[in-house]
Amino acid sequence: MAYEMVSLLRMLIDRDGSDLHLAQGNPPVGRVHGRLQFFGENPLTAEDTERLMKSIASVDNQQELQEVGGSDFGFAFEDVARFRVSIFKQRGYVGLVLRLIPNKIMTFEEIGLPKNLKQVINQPRGLILVTGPTGSGKSTSLATMIDWINDEFDHHIITIEDPIEYYHYHKKSIITQREVGVDVPTFPEAIRRALRQDPDIILVGEMRDLETIEAAITAAETGHLVFGTLHTTGAVRTIDRIIDAFPTNQQEQIRTQLAGNLKAVISQTLVPKKSGFGRVAAFEVMITTPAIQNLIRENKSYRITSSIQTGHKYGMNLLDEHLLALYRKGVIKYEEAVGRAQQADEFEANARALGVGGPGGENGPAGAAGAAGAKSGESKGLMD
Repeated sequence: MAYEMVSLLRMLIDRDGSDLHLAQGNPPVGRVHGRLQFFGENPLTAEDTERLMKSIASVDNQQELQEVGGSDFGFAFEDVARFRVSIFKQRGYVGLVLRLIPNKIMTFEEIGLPKNLKQVINQPRGLILVTGPTGSGKSTSLATMIDWINDEFDHHIITIEDPIEYYHYHKKSIITQREVGVDVPTFPEAIRRALRQDPDIILVGEMRDLETIEAAITAAETGHLVFGTLHTTGAVRTIDRIIDAFPTNQQEQIRTQLAGNLKAVISQTLVPKKSGFGRVAAFEVMITTPAIQNLIRENKSYRITSSIQTGHKYGMNLLDEHLLALYRKGVIKYEEAVGRAQQADEFEANARALGVGGPGGENGPAGAAGAAGAKSGESKGLMD
């Protein structure tokens, strides 16, 4: 019996999965709660993947696949969800990866975003970066922030994405959503045009190259609040990544611009829950204080980690601190926590000092208190 796209997507949604992988020579594979599992027994043939691709890809996307070997787009599946799709050639055959984008935008509490970020994103101007590896939930967090602003304030919000993931609708704010490759040719062009469209807030879906980074910083400098994403982990690496993207003779100027305009860096990762059902987000939050501004200007980003450690009163915390808190509350396993820690040796030492370190999570929280913490962590944010 041939595989059908509708049944595969329904299976992914029913199993609370996040991604669907379709490749010749292998059965369909879904990523469920962070783990890969087969969605059938029979391997897909080359004809299967070609047919499944054509069932969702437009003529233009199919042409781009033939011309350049790949194409990205979004599409709506009934009234249930949207998917971000990547189609590509591998070994001469067609492959597909589909990422589920739920229709419902989650709240701060549902994601576990720190509440103090509401104050951070309620600013008239500046640059706020949400960073993390692919699949870490950056788009979901940004959608939540934009939705909260849309509920609370009368702003003009322009989103620039490739492709559009979450659909936003006019509430108190006006929402303009532009898709790169459909509504506008490039990210930098979209940012430049946005400045003439009376924006209060500009969301840049991906700051993937020098021109886009430069345009985003300029937009923030000219009095707009700009949200952007980068595939980096941690505030220090994010700042270094931005500065290193520029030629050496421009880096001093960029450090000055970044110090004056960067408001916050929120780094995140998704960790499978100890229960085996679902994943939980762990965050690092850096708020740009005057001390951190000076460190950026003086090219001393390596000292920012210490500023974050001592900046709890400003709402700051390191990713490793949040991972340790999640482990202590029984929400995630020790191996998962230490595997995602930025400083694994220091994480292990801190865990041992608290009497909760140990492979397999055997020395972690136990009994009623641990169970209660795990239950609480699964239902609401862990960092208030």
